[in-house]
Amino acid sequence: MTQAPSPELSPLPQKSYDDVRNALLAQQEIALIDVREEHPFAQAHPLFAANFPAGKLEIEVYARIPRRSTAIVVYDDGEGLAEPAARTLQRLGYTDVALLAGGLQGWRDAGGEVFIDVNVPSKSFGELVEAERHTPSLPAQEVKALIDQKADVVVLDARRFDEYQTMNIPTGVSVPGAELVLRARALAPRPETQIIVNCAGRTRSIIGTQSLINAGLPNPVAALRNGTIGWLLAGQELERGAGRRFDTQPAHNTPEQRAAAAQGARKVADRAGVKRARTEHLHAFALQAERTTYLLDVRTPEEFARGRVPGFRNAPGGQLVQETDHTAPVRGARLVVVDDDGVRANMSASWLAQMGWDVWVLDGLQTADFHDTRPAPQPVPELLEPAQWITPADLAARLQREAPGQTVVLDMTTSANYTLRHISGAWFVLRSQLAQALQAIPKAPHYVLTCGSSLLARYAAVDVASITGATVQVLEGGTLAWIAQGLPLEQGETRLASPRIDRYRRPYEGTDSPREAMQAYLDWEFGLVEQLGRDGTHGFRVI
Repeated sequence: MTQAPSPELSPLPQKSYDDVRNALLAQQEIALIDVREEHPFAQAHPLFAANFPAGKLEIEVYARIPRRSTAIVVYDDGEGLAEPAARTLQRLGYTDVALLAGGLQGWRDAGGEVFIDVNVPSKSFGELVEAERHTPSLPAQEVKALIDQKADVVVLDARRFDEYQTMNIPTGVSVPGAELVLRARALAPRPETQIIVNCAGRTRSIIGTQSLINAGLPNPVAALRNGTIGWLLAGQELERGAGRRFDTQPAHNTPEQRAAAAQGARKVADRAGVKRARTEHLHAFALQAERTTYLLDVRTPEEFARGRVPGFRNAPGGQLVQETDHTAPVRGARLVVVDDDGVRANMSASWLAQMGWDVWVLDGLQTADFHDTRPAPQPVPELLEPAQWITPADLAARLQREAPGQTVVLDMTTSANYTLRHISGAWFVLRSQLAQALQAIPKAPHYVLTCGSSLLARYAAVDVASITGATVQVLEGGTLAWIAQGLPLEQGETRLASPRIDRYRRPYEGTDSPREAMQAYLDWEFGLVEQLGRDGTHGFRVI
């Protein structure tokens, strides 16, 4: 992140609460971005704000806001991050950048509704779906009784596989959201079998359950009410480390089951008003300089790695619907989704359309179209100045021969990665808090910057040199290269020069959150429909 602007720079334009609200209501493209770290962002933000931590702008913004003429409105809550971030965006080539007048407090003062937590558009939409469709659910005690009785019931966990492995309902099978309609008939082939869909809280359970109902599955389907939180609040035990996945189960989809799933998904998408694209549309979209188009492959990461349509990036459908604010932060943009089965793209698109997106499914593809096996590119800007590199072996030798404090290692990875393992003696630093962090660290003539791969660290080198006047180098290959060479590591919160505010701890993560926090989270979700009504900008409709 660049330093504070010089006095001679012209003032940045400002947009008011009314400007942003009117753009949302008119379905114009706009990116309202909150440049604080995730934890303060989760404490209060507008409904359609997207979190772009200021220190990570260079490595995130080109992928997340691909059109440089997008209308971008930047804000913070008085931390002094917004203006430097806006200047950085201008330097990166964005031509329509403004500050939110008064920042977050200005939004509040103008009567704007503020929301807590993360992924709020999707969570509030899920609550609206349940309220309008009366999505069936069963309490944890009743589901446990069915499992204990060995009743004809299957539990399908709609979260990502890594979340499922953290903790899951006993007997549950991992079937991430977009896979449900495609896989459920094979996992519950008897129409009498009761299907229970769960997630950690409520949203993915509701959307997953309603997906199966909307697609015409003959089975009785219900959400596990309040997910694993509800299970824990009922005093029941969860499994940990389970490995049951939809693609490792003995049951496999028959051609008839796949055809039924595709037919049901297509009908739902058509009802929701999903549009149809062919490859010629993609060429036309690419020529439209005034529109943002996100090209999203909703299959699993493993399928995507085996071959993708050129230009598409991976956004597994269940998480796409759950995390629209992260994947598509430009509200009003066009989304084009694709799969190779006619089920996952149509089901994902049906929800996106109901959430107010201009969404298209790319039809008419053949297996050969999924031919690109190159790693998906991560678009990042050129460095302001070439980085000065140091290899892990050279850094290790220097640290061993020099007196302590001559070379200081600054680690800009996530705090979770840092506490898991980091270079011995390294300091944890948030780039957005760099000036404050350097005041807390003993001054040194040499600094070496690292993160997981050193992608972020290399952008911070200019900042560190400017603040310290010292020699600054970047670790080649980052901490991962250091680890690969078996060099000394530490773990834990050994030297935190910045607070651990880069990630908001979700009350539904793990099993060690206080009961009060879990119940408060559920109470908040129950109130989201009322908040949507007060906000009035959502544009959601439920079919």
